[in-house]
Amino acid sequence: MLLKKGDEGMALYESTFAILVAVAFANIISKLVPKVSSTYINLIMGIIFGIIPLTNHMILGFDNEIFMLLIIAPLLFFEGQRTMNFIVWQKYRNIISTAVVLAVIIAAVGMISVNLIMKIGLPLALILAAISTPTDATALESVSAGVTLPKKVNSMLKMESLFNDATGIVLLQAGMIWFHTGTFSFAANTKAFLISGIGGMFFGVIFAFVTMLFRQWLVRTKMNVISSQTLIFILTPFIIYLLSERIGVSGIIAVVSAGLVFNSEIRRSRFTSPRQVHLGVQLINFLNEVLNSFVFVVLGITLERIVVQQKTNLRTSWDWLWIAIIIYVSSLLVRFLYGKYISKLSYYDAVVFSLGGVHGSVTLAMAFSVIGLSIKDNSATFNLIILVESAIIIMSMLVPTFIFKFILKGDKKEDATTKVRRVWQEMVGRGIASIDDFDELNTEVKNSVIYDLKDQLRDNTVKDYLKQWNSVNGSVGIFEKNLHQQEHQVLLHAFNVEQKYLCDVSEQKLLNQDDVDDIFSELLLAESLILDPRNQPEI
Repeated sequence: MLLKKGDEGMALYESTFAILVAVAFANIISKLVPKVSSTYINLIMGIIFGIIPLTNHMILGFDNEIFMLLIIAPLLFFEGQRTMNFIVWQKYRNIISTAVVLAVIIAAVGMISVNLIMKIGLPLALILAAISTPTDATALESVSAGVTLPKKVNSMLKMESLFNDATGIVLLQAGMIWFHTGTFSFAANTKAFLISGIGGMFFGVIFAFVTMLFRQWLVRTKMNVISSQTLIFILTPFIIYLLSERIGVSGIIAVVSAGLVFNSEIRRSRFTSPRQVHLGVQLINFLNEVLNSFVFVVLGITLERIVVQQKTNLRTSWDWLWIAIIIYVSSLLVRFLYGKYISKLSYYDAVVFSLGGVHGSVTLAMAFSVIGLSIKDNSATFNLIILVESAIIIMSMLVPTFIFKFILKGDKKEDATTKVRRVWQEMVGRGIASIDDFDELNTEVKNSVIYDLKDQLRDNTVKDYLKQWNSVNGSVGIFEKNLHQQEHQVLLHAFNVEQKYLCDVSEQKLLNQDDVDDIFSELLLAESLILDPRNQPEI
């Protein structure tokens, strides 16, 4: 999927399959080491898959264009969709300031610092600095796992990462033209930025608005089909990105802007077709999790290959590392000064803001995008760019991960685990006890209901499961119509008792409301499996 090797579709399937297997295993392993962010587990899994000859051979080489289209575009679309519109309008000055002004200053300071200290030409110095301009919200979540970021700083960092990709891309284009022609035009580059950024915003909003109106009209007619609606929604970011790039505006800004439009759509039409909305939300959550993991597995594979391919350059010269340190440190300094004196943050918050500028997948994609007329694949210049940007990505993730553990407070959610478990146990216990409200209850039905209720706690063993599985396959049993109806009635009664208990927990504030809502949603989903006729066996 990502990647480029030529003419055989089978190689593409093998590559995608291998990466998805790595994602699956990495996410399972991350549950065994909860103290370590799943992002790092994905990164390590990618490195391992790169080291193993069999899997390394299956996975194709990095293709930045496919990566931006199939991975980054939907991720940014979903990220935009999770962002409230009124927050963007309230903070548009801050967004412009951080995503444009701050990004330009960081690139300029990085360019000048590299030029003065390392004697690198200004065009190449701008290319190196511009590539490391975009920040990554997903990478930020990984380095801040287990700690709590200050609310204002967290909001600033997320808004910045949504919109500064376009700035970095325009700066990179300016650097590439300068490197190729030897001339730099401020007026031309400013015009290109305005066309790219503002054009992308308008295109994304208009396309998304038209698509939204069509979908809203469709859902209110007899022609509505959930599968078709879902396909239209899923394909939207890919279509917007392709078309916007084709007409010469920023595909990144277009998909983010489109996501903002769809945020409002879901909030005001969620009950028109609940099944459709529920499917869409679950699909978004699934794709978001898989694509985020996919990004860092690919990053791990790519970094491993870079180290292997560039081992000669790694040993013969350390210039790439010094350049990376200069760009990263200059970025930290500019971000701190901006936070302290422009955004009027406290000294503490300014430090967190400076460290929160974490780089990730977009930086890597931009580094590979420089291959063209003026910079050849595997040339000395290309090798330098890849090594520098890889080092910046690693530093931007490792440094805050280490420092945040000392300067930020621990995440309170980790402390609530025991309390949440206790509420679950009490709730299920009351549900099981309520079975005694029924006289002359069939033993087989009673055992089945108790098993189902205990399954909410995952207390049933594999042996218990196999016993139930065997009983279902061995005879009609509770699937006889009268017994099935009895089981249906008892389960609904038990769920009703559990819901009443959760309402009491909420009223008495025995648990954080977010945790109560999480348990309640799980309970309602379980109940929907009983109520939805589409989930019932044919008798």
